[in-house]
Amino acid sequence: MQQISKDSASEIVLEFLKKKKETDKIDIAMIEKQTDGWIVRGTCPIDLEGHQWAEGFTVSLNLKGKIKNTNFSLL
Repeated sequence: MQQISKDSASEIVLEFLKKKKETDKIDIAMIEKQTDGWIVRGTCPIDLEGHQWAEGFTVSLNLKGKIKNTNFSLL
């Protein structure tokens, strides 16, 4: 089974979030390899009623690079 690299996991998450959140201001804080895939954590801006806030994200990828789970929360 072909496994993706740390850089590939980062790029997959960046492209996913650029489309989902419609922003290029995505900061990846941590990329962690686990036995069943990768966990990528960071922040991106969110506009709530004209005010900018930071939103934290956690994206889980399997070993092939498919997104399994996403979690977003205001900071």
